Amino acid sequence: MPAEYFAESGLVPLWDPDSDSTLVCRQVRQETHDVKTFVFSAIEPRIFKFLPGQFMTFTLPVGSDISRCYTISSSAGRPYRISITVKRVPGGQASNWLHDNMRPGTQIQAYGPAGSFTTDATDGAKLLFLSAGSGITPMMSMTRTAFDLEAPSDLIFAHGARTPRDIIFRRELALLASQSPTFRLAYFCEDSEPSDDWVGFNGRLTRPMLQLIAPDIEERRIFCCGPVPFLQSVQSILNEIGFSMTQYSQEEFELSTNLTMDVTPREDAGDEGGFRVTLGKSGKTVACSASTTLLDAARDAGVRIQSACQRGMCGTCKTKLLSGKVDMVHAGGIRQREIDQGMILPCCSYPVSDVEIDI
Repeated sequence: MPAEYFAESGLVPLWDPDSDSTLVCRQVRQETHDVKTFVFSAIEPRIFKFLPGQFMTFTLPVGSDISRCYTISSSAGRPYRISITVKRVPGGQASNWLHDNMRPGTQIQAYGPAGSFTTDATDGAKLLFLSAGSGITPMMSMTRTAFDLEAPSDLIFAHGARTPRDIIFRRELALLASQSPTFRLAYFCEDSEPSDDWVGFNGRLTRPMLQLIAPDIEERRIFCCGPVPFLQSVQSILNEIGFSMTQYSQEEFELSTNLTMDVTPREDAGDEGGFRVTLGKSGKTVACSASTTLLDAARDAGVRIQSACQRGMCGTCKTKLLSGKVDMVHAGGIRQREIDQGMILPCCSYPVSDVEIDI
């Protein structure tokens, strides 16, 4: 039954991002030698309503606290718990803290879900998922959701890893592929050893390799996630093929939050002479042009604002607009009722008058 049934019947309330914030770790699973999955639920029973591919923002007790956004890797069709899958990054504060400290029973603060990189893979469209490394996490949520709903309509899932032993969710994906003729799986690895018993593609993704994986690629909607060099390589291949990029969506997992959106200075920004931005708590005032975000203006003034995505998606930098007007181009990191209450996201807000913010 859908999540709304349980919420409307009063059996189990929905997770409310405006009032709920504490998650409890219920399980930790070792996926590969340097990747773990962390399973969470609310303190009291709650239903998580999210779209496969969305993310949540976690506040981790590292130093003076840091915020990181992690894609939900679990199925949206199983709403009582959510999971994130995290690779340990050498020197990474957040990933190392999670790997070393997160245990069943540990409580953590989280906000969300948010993000618009999503599909449930059951609407009849022909799809191609392309991922590399930890970029597999949103694809896994989409795939798990599709199988929980009914089964993918026509889905090719192609994933790249450094070695076969670095492939995340390998056994589960093989099981899913064995259960559905409409779900096809392909792997490509940079390196392999004879002991790996490897039968997939060798090397990084190339045009001939991609055309073997998906001969009908021109007919497919593509979702792509991975590190920036991988995304750039995929885009180059697709441009060579002549693929219509209107049928292409991507997510940069290295940014922790999703989707590439235009945050460059705007040509129609108006008066470039600048406005006065007053930072209420610090008492500082700084000049800010109409093509500069309030986040950048605050940093220019030497004021540190906690932020993660810097693209209007995660909500980490949310603050109160005390006076003045801004042009905010967000991507789901703030709710309309919060905007109505005078909240803004400095990372994607441009001044259109002198302003004061509660920072």
